[in-house]
Amino acid sequence: MTNEILGEREIEVFIRSWLLIPDTGGKFEVTVNGELVFSKKALGRHAEPGEIRARILEKLEAIRPPGIQFFSEDE
Repeated sequence: MTNEILGEREIEVFIRSWLLIPDTGGKFEVTVNGELVFSKKALGRHAEPGEIRARILEKLEAIRPPGIQFFSEDE
């Protein structure tokens, strides 16, 4: 998943830090700018391929400068 997200230069410039916090009980959460975008425990399932990337892109869209475009999943 890290390569899926940080391997894209278009997304990389918007990520200041990437923090992994170990936890127990099947908890896996992803937050963007302090907002929860995915919770394995709340959904009761693992993320589908590309799901977390898509949710991160949705949140980054709100701060995307004009002229910068993110790749779609089809590219």
